[in-house]
Amino acid sequence: MKAFTYDRAASVVRAAAASARPGAKVIAGGTNLLDLMKLQVETPTQLIDINRLPLDKIEDTAEGGLRMGATVRNSDLAADRRVRERYGVLSRALLAGASAQLRNRATTGGNLLQRTRCSYFYDVSKPCNKRDPGSGCAALGGFNRMHAVLGASDQCIAANPSDMAVALRALDATVETVNAGGEVRVIPIAEFHRLPGKTPEIDTTLKAGEIITAVMLPPPPPGVQIYRKVRDRASYAFALVSVAAIVELSAGGIRSARLAFGGLAPKPWRVPQAEERLAGASADAKTFDAVATAVLDGARGYGSNDFKIPLTRRTLRAVLTEAVRT
Repeated sequence: MKAFTYDRAASVVRAAAASARPGAKVIAGGTNLLDLMKLQVETPTQLIDINRLPLDKIEDTAEGGLRMGATVRNSDLAADRRVRERYGVLSRALLAGASAQLRNRATTGGNLLQRTRCSYFYDVSKPCNKRDPGSGCAALGGFNRMHAVLGASDQCIAANPSDMAVALRALDATVETVNAGGEVRVIPIAEFHRLPGKTPEIDTTLKAGEIITAVMLPPPPPGVQIYRKVRDRASYAFALVSVAAIVELSAGGIRSARLAFGGLAPKPWRVPQAEERLAGASADAKTFDAVATAVLDGARGYGSNDFKIPLTRRTLRAVLTEAVRT
Protein backbone atom coordinates (compact mmCIF):
# COMPACT_ATOMS: atom_id res chain seq x y z
CA MET A 1 0.00 0.00 0.00
CA LYS A 2 1.37 3.39 -0.96
CA ALA A 3 1.51 6.37 1.40
CA PHE A 4 -1.49 8.68 1.60
CA THR A 5 -2.88 11.44 3.78
CA TYR A 6 -6.06 11.05 5.83
CA ASP A 7 -8.59 13.77 6.64
CA ARG A 8 -11.99 13.80 8.34
CA ALA A 9 -14.44 15.98 6.43
CA ALA A 10 -16.02 18.77 8.47
CA SER A 11 -19.07 19.10 6.20
CA VAL A 12 -20.68 17.52 3.17
CA VAL A 13 -19.70 20.45 0.94
CA ARG A 14 -16.08 20.32 2.12
CA ALA A 15 -15.99 16.59 1.48
CA ALA A 16 -17.25 17.18 -2.05
CA ALA A 17 -14.68 19.91 -2.65
CA ALA A 18 -11.85 17.75 -1.30
CA SER A 19 -12.90 14.81 -3.48
CA ALA A 20 -12.22 16.91 -6.60
CA ARG A 21 -8.50 17.07 -5.85
CA PRO A 22 -6.28 14.82 -7.99
CA GLY A 23 -5.69 11.54 -6.20
CA ALA A 24 -8.39 12.06 -3.57
CA LYS A 25 -10.91 9.37 -2.61
CA VAL A 26 -13.88 9.42 -0.24
CA ILE A 27 -13.98 6.60 2.31
CA ALA A 28 -16.76 5.39 4.62
CA GLY A 29 -16.87 1.62 5.23
CA GLY A 30 -13.86 1.01 3.00
CA THR A 31 -14.78 -2.63 2.36
CA ASN A 32 -13.88 -2.37 -1.33
CA LEU A 33 -11.51 0.60 -1.46
CA LEU A 34 -9.05 -0.73 1.13
CA ASP A 35 -8.78 -4.07 -0.67
CA LEU A 36 -8.00 -2.25 -3.90
CA MET A 37 -5.41 -0.09 -2.16
CA LYS A 38 -3.63 -3.13 -0.74
CA LEU A 39 -3.34 -4.54 -4.26
CA GLN A 40 -2.36 -1.12 -5.66
CA VAL A 41 -5.28 -1.20 -8.06
CA GLU A 42 -6.30 2.07 -6.40
CA THR A 43 -3.49 4.37 -5.24
CA PRO A 44 -5.11 7.48 -3.75
CA THR A 45 -2.88 10.18 -2.30
CA GLN A 46 -5.62 11.41 0.07
CA LEU A 47 -8.53 9.72 1.86
CA ILE A 48 -11.49 11.84 2.96
CA ASP A 49 -13.41 10.17 5.80
CA ILE A 50 -17.14 11.03 5.79
CA ASN A 51 -18.20 8.79 8.68
CA ARG A 52 -18.76 11.71 11.07
CA LEU A 53 -21.07 13.56 8.69
CA PRO A 54 -24.87 13.39 9.30
CA LEU A 55 -25.49 10.90 6.50
CA ASP A 56 -26.44 7.82 8.54
CA LYS A 57 -30.22 8.20 8.89
CA ILE A 58 -33.16 6.34 7.30
CA GLU A 59 -36.07 8.77 7.08
CA ASP A 60 -39.64 8.70 5.80
CA THR A 61 -40.40 11.15 3.00
CA ALA A 62 -43.51 13.25 2.60
CA GLU A 63 -44.39 11.28 -0.54
CA GLY A 64 -44.50 7.97 1.36
CA GLY A 65 -41.05 6.70 0.42
CA LEU A 66 -37.72 6.49 2.24
CA ARG A 67 -34.54 8.52 2.24
CA MET A 68 -31.45 6.45 3.08
CA GLY A 69 -28.28 8.33 3.96
CA ALA A 70 -25.05 7.49 2.16
CA THR A 71 -23.34 6.10 5.29
CA VAL A 72 -26.20 3.89 6.48
CA ARG A 73 -24.67 0.45 6.99
CA ASN A 74 -26.02 -2.38 4.84
CA SER A 75 -26.92 -4.42 7.94
CA ASP A 76 -28.92 -1.55 9.44
CA LEU A 77 -30.72 -0.91 6.17
CA ALA A 78 -31.65 -4.58 5.69
CA ALA A 79 -32.94 -4.81 9.28
CA ASP A 80 -34.98 -1.59 9.27
CA ARG A 81 -38.66 -2.42 9.82
CA ARG A 82 -39.85 -0.05 7.08
CA VAL A 83 -37.49 -1.64 4.55
CA ARG A 84 -38.45 -5.19 5.54
CA GLU A 85 -42.19 -4.49 5.41
CA ARG A 86 -42.40 -2.16 2.41
CA TYR A 87 -39.30 -2.93 0.32
CA GLY A 88 -38.69 -6.62 0.95
CA VAL A 89 -36.80 -7.02 -2.33
CA LEU A 90 -34.18 -4.55 -1.06
CA SER A 91 -33.81 -6.20 2.34
CA ARG A 92 -33.35 -9.62 0.77
CA ALA A 93 -30.86 -8.31 -1.79
CA LEU A 94 -28.75 -6.74 0.96
CA LEU A 95 -28.77 -9.91 3.03
CA ALA A 96 -27.66 -11.89 -0.03
CA GLY A 97 -24.53 -9.76 -0.36
CA ALA A 98 -21.09 -10.38 1.14
CA SER A 99 -20.86 -11.62 4.75
CA ALA A 100 -22.39 -10.35 7.99
CA GLN A 101 -19.09 -8.75 8.99
CA LEU A 102 -18.82 -6.87 5.71
CA ARG A 103 -22.48 -5.81 5.80
CA ASN A 104 -21.81 -4.29 9.23
CA ARG A 105 -19.26 -1.94 7.64
CA ALA A 106 -20.43 -1.51 4.03
CA THR A 107 -22.50 1.59 3.31
CA THR A 108 -25.33 2.58 0.99
CA GLY A 109 -23.18 4.97 -1.04
CA GLY A 110 -20.19 2.65 -1.10
CA ASN A 111 -22.29 -0.26 -2.31
CA LEU A 112 -23.29 1.76 -5.37
CA LEU A 113 -19.68 2.72 -6.03
CA GLN A 114 -18.02 -0.68 -5.56
CA ARG A 115 -15.91 -1.72 -8.49
CA THR A 116 -16.06 -4.87 -10.55
CA ARG A 117 -14.77 -8.16 -9.16
CA CYS A 118 -13.12 -9.13 -12.46
CA SER A 119 -9.95 -11.06 -11.56
CA TYR A 120 -8.01 -9.27 -14.30
CA PHE A 121 -9.00 -5.89 -12.87
CA TYR A 122 -7.59 -6.99 -9.51
CA ASP A 123 -4.33 -8.34 -11.00
CA VAL A 124 -2.05 -5.43 -11.87
CA SER A 125 0.17 -7.74 -13.93
CA LYS A 126 -2.63 -8.30 -16.45
CA PRO A 127 -4.02 -5.86 -19.05
CA CYS A 128 -7.31 -4.22 -18.07
CA ASN A 129 -8.88 -1.23 -19.77
CA LYS A 130 -10.90 -0.40 -16.66
CA ARG A 131 -7.76 -0.15 -14.51
CA ASP A 132 -5.33 0.99 -17.20
CA PRO A 133 -7.16 2.50 -20.21
CA GLY A 134 -5.79 1.33 -23.53
CA SER A 135 -3.98 -1.72 -22.16
CA GLY A 136 -6.54 -4.24 -23.42
CA CYS A 137 -9.09 -6.62 -21.87
CA ALA A 138 -7.61 -9.93 -20.74
CA ALA A 139 -11.06 -11.29 -19.93
CA LEU A 140 -12.13 -11.34 -23.59
CA GLY A 141 -9.97 -14.37 -24.30
CA GLY A 142 -9.42 -15.50 -20.73
CA PHE A 143 -11.43 -16.91 -17.84
CA ASN A 144 -14.69 -14.98 -17.93
CA ARG A 145 -17.16 -17.12 -15.95
CA MET A 146 -18.39 -14.14 -13.88
CA HIS A 147 -18.53 -11.68 -16.75
CA ALA A 148 -21.27 -9.84 -18.62
CA VAL A 149 -23.34 -11.22 -21.49
CA LEU A 150 -25.30 -7.98 -22.01
CA GLY A 151 -24.24 -4.34 -22.33
CA ALA A 152 -20.51 -5.08 -22.65
CA SER A 153 -18.12 -3.74 -25.30
CA ASP A 154 -14.88 -4.83 -26.95
CA GLN A 155 -13.12 -2.70 -24.32
CA CYS A 156 -14.57 -4.39 -21.22
CA ILE A 157 -16.90 -7.29 -20.36
CA ALA A 158 -16.85 -6.94 -16.56
CA ALA A 159 -20.15 -7.24 -14.67
CA ASN A 160 -21.43 -4.98 -11.91
CA PRO A 161 -21.11 -6.81 -8.56
CA SER A 162 -23.85 -5.11 -6.48
CA ASP A 163 -26.92 -6.91 -5.15
CA MET A 164 -28.36 -3.77 -3.60
CA ALA A 165 -28.24 -1.84 -6.88
CA VAL A 166 -30.30 -4.52 -8.65
CA ALA A 167 -33.11 -4.15 -6.10
CA LEU A 168 -32.88 -0.36 -6.30
CA ARG A 169 -33.22 -0.57 -10.09
CA ALA A 170 -36.46 -2.54 -9.72
CA LEU A 171 -37.73 0.00 -7.18
CA ASP A 172 -36.94 3.03 -9.41
CA ALA A 173 -34.71 4.59 -6.77
CA THR A 174 -32.88 7.88 -7.24
CA VAL A 175 -29.41 8.90 -6.06
CA GLU A 176 -28.98 12.27 -4.36
CA THR A 177 -25.62 14.01 -4.70
CA VAL A 178 -24.02 17.28 -3.61
CA ASN A 179 -21.13 19.12 -5.26
CA ALA A 180 -18.52 21.53 -3.97
CA GLY A 181 -20.88 24.45 -4.53
CA GLY A 182 -23.61 22.89 -2.40
CA GLU A 183 -25.77 22.13 -5.42
CA VAL A 184 -27.97 19.05 -5.09
CA ARG A 185 -28.52 16.71 -8.03
CA VAL A 186 -30.93 13.77 -8.21
CA ILE A 187 -29.92 10.95 -10.57
CA PRO A 188 -32.32 8.13 -11.51
CA ILE A 189 -30.69 4.81 -10.64
CA ALA A 190 -31.13 3.78 -14.28
CA GLU A 191 -28.74 6.58 -15.27
CA PHE A 192 -26.25 6.27 -12.40
CA HIS A 193 -24.09 3.38 -13.66
CA ARG A 194 -22.55 3.56 -17.13
CA LEU A 195 -22.00 0.95 -19.80
CA PRO A 196 -18.31 0.60 -20.72
CA GLY A 197 -18.39 1.67 -24.37
CA LYS A 198 -15.01 3.15 -25.20
CA THR A 199 -14.37 4.46 -21.66
CA PRO A 200 -14.72 1.48 -19.29
CA GLU A 201 -12.63 3.22 -16.62
CA ILE A 202 -15.63 5.49 -15.88
CA ASP A 203 -18.13 3.49 -13.82
CA THR A 204 -20.79 6.09 -12.98
CA THR A 205 -22.21 9.45 -14.02
CA LEU A 206 -20.87 11.19 -10.91
CA LYS A 207 -18.98 14.37 -11.76
CA ALA A 208 -15.69 15.51 -10.29
CA GLY A 209 -16.28 17.07 -6.88
CA GLU A 210 -19.66 15.37 -6.45
CA ILE A 211 -20.44 12.86 -3.70
CA ILE A 212 -23.45 10.70 -2.86
CA THR A 213 -25.47 11.94 0.12
CA ALA A 214 -28.53 9.66 -0.01
CA VAL A 215 -30.60 7.17 -1.96
CA MET A 216 -34.32 7.91 -2.32
CA LEU A 217 -37.07 5.32 -2.67
CA PRO A 218 -40.52 6.23 -4.02
CA PRO A 219 -43.63 4.82 -2.30
CA PRO A 220 -43.57 1.01 -2.39
CA PRO A 221 -45.09 -0.44 -5.57
CA PRO A 222 -47.94 -2.96 -5.38
CA GLY A 223 -47.23 -6.62 -5.88
CA VAL A 224 -45.11 -9.52 -4.70
CA GLN A 225 -41.42 -8.69 -4.20
CA ILE A 226 -38.79 -11.38 -4.81
CA TYR A 227 -34.99 -11.41 -4.92
CA ARG A 228 -33.30 -14.56 -6.16
CA LYS A 229 -29.53 -14.91 -6.44
CA VAL A 230 -27.84 -17.83 -8.17
CA ARG A 231 -24.21 -18.24 -7.14
CA ASP A 232 -21.47 -20.82 -6.80
CA ARG A 233 -21.92 -21.22 -3.06
CA ALA A 234 -24.63 -20.34 -0.53
CA SER A 235 -22.91 -17.29 0.98
CA TYR A 236 -20.14 -14.77 0.41
CA ALA A 237 -20.23 -15.12 -3.37
CA PHE A 238 -21.15 -12.76 -6.19
CA ALA A 239 -24.10 -13.45 -8.44
CA LEU A 240 -23.86 -15.52 -11.56
CA VAL A 241 -27.42 -14.35 -12.21
CA SER A 242 -29.76 -12.47 -9.89
CA VAL A 243 -33.32 -11.28 -10.38
CA ALA A 244 -35.20 -8.58 -8.48
CA ALA A 245 -38.89 -8.92 -9.35
CA ILE A 246 -41.98 -6.97 -8.33
CA VAL A 247 -45.04 -8.71 -9.76
CA GLU A 248 -48.62 -7.47 -9.41
CA LEU A 249 -51.17 -10.18 -10.07
CA SER A 250 -54.70 -9.99 -11.43
CA ALA A 251 -57.52 -12.52 -11.54
CA GLY A 252 -56.54 -13.51 -15.05
CA GLY A 253 -52.76 -13.55 -14.68
CA ILE A 254 -50.21 -10.74 -14.34
CA ARG A 255 -51.24 -7.09 -14.18
CA SER A 256 -47.73 -5.59 -14.20
CA ALA A 257 -44.13 -6.49 -13.43
CA ARG A 258 -40.74 -4.95 -12.85
CA LEU A 259 -37.68 -7.10 -13.52
CA ALA A 260 -34.08 -6.13 -12.80
CA PHE A 261 -31.10 -8.42 -13.31
CA GLY A 262 -27.65 -8.69 -11.78
CA GLY A 263 -24.57 -10.61 -12.90
CA LEU A 264 -25.45 -10.11 -16.56
CA ALA A 265 -24.22 -6.63 -17.40
CA PRO A 266 -21.91 -3.78 -16.34
CA LYS A 267 -24.92 -2.17 -14.63
CA PRO A 268 -28.18 -3.45 -13.15
CA TRP A 269 -30.13 -4.57 -16.21
CA ARG A 270 -33.78 -3.82 -16.89
CA VAL A 271 -35.65 -4.25 -20.18
CA PRO A 272 -38.94 -2.31 -20.49
CA GLN A 273 -40.02 -4.38 -23.50
CA ALA A 274 -39.83 -7.54 -21.40
CA GLU A 275 -41.97 -6.01 -18.68
CA GLU A 276 -44.50 -4.87 -21.26
CA ARG A 277 -44.86 -8.46 -22.46
CA LEU A 278 -45.95 -9.45 -18.95
CA ALA A 279 -48.52 -6.69 -18.52
CA GLY A 280 -51.95 -8.29 -18.82
CA ALA A 281 -50.46 -11.63 -19.88
CA SER A 282 -51.35 -15.08 -18.66
CA ALA A 283 -48.94 -16.66 -16.19
CA ASP A 284 -47.71 -19.64 -18.18
CA ALA A 285 -44.48 -21.11 -19.51
CA LYS A 286 -45.00 -19.67 -23.00
CA THR A 287 -45.28 -16.14 -21.61
CA PHE A 288 -42.27 -16.60 -19.34
CA ASP A 289 -40.13 -17.86 -22.22
CA ALA A 290 -41.14 -14.89 -24.39
CA VAL A 291 -40.17 -12.52 -21.59
CA ALA A 292 -36.78 -14.23 -21.18
CA THR A 293 -36.18 -13.90 -24.93
CA ALA A 294 -36.85 -10.15 -24.69
CA VAL A 295 -34.51 -9.80 -21.70
CA LEU A 296 -31.71 -11.66 -23.46
CA ASP A 297 -32.02 -9.89 -26.80
CA GLY A 298 -28.45 -9.26 -27.97
CA ALA A 299 -26.89 -11.46 -25.28
CA ARG A 300 -23.45 -12.84 -26.10
CA GLY A 301 -21.30 -15.30 -24.19
CA TYR A 302 -17.50 -15.25 -24.28
CA GLY A 303 -16.77 -18.93 -23.61
CA SER A 304 -16.65 -19.55 -19.88
CA ASN A 305 -19.84 -17.55 -19.28
CA ASP A 306 -22.00 -18.99 -22.09
CA PHE A 307 -24.02 -20.86 -19.46
CA LYS A 308 -25.41 -17.56 -18.11
CA ILE A 309 -27.85 -17.27 -21.01
CA PRO A 310 -29.81 -20.50 -20.36
CA LEU A 311 -29.34 -19.98 -16.60
CA THR A 312 -31.09 -16.61 -16.88
CA ARG A 313 -34.04 -18.25 -18.62
CA ARG A 314 -34.40 -20.86 -15.87
CA THR A 315 -33.97 -18.36 -13.07
CA LEU A 316 -36.53 -15.96 -14.49
CA ARG A 317 -39.04 -18.75 -14.96
CA ALA A 318 -38.51 -19.86 -11.35
CA VAL A 319 -38.97 -16.30 -10.04
CA LEU A 320 -42.14 -15.65 -12.02
CA THR A 321 -43.56 -19.04 -11.02
CA GLU A 322 -42.85 -18.25 -7.36
CA ALA A 323 -44.53 -14.85 -7.71
CA VAL A 324 -47.68 -16.36 -9.17
CA ARG A 325 -47.87 -19.01 -6.44
CA THR A 326 -47.25 -16.59 -3.56
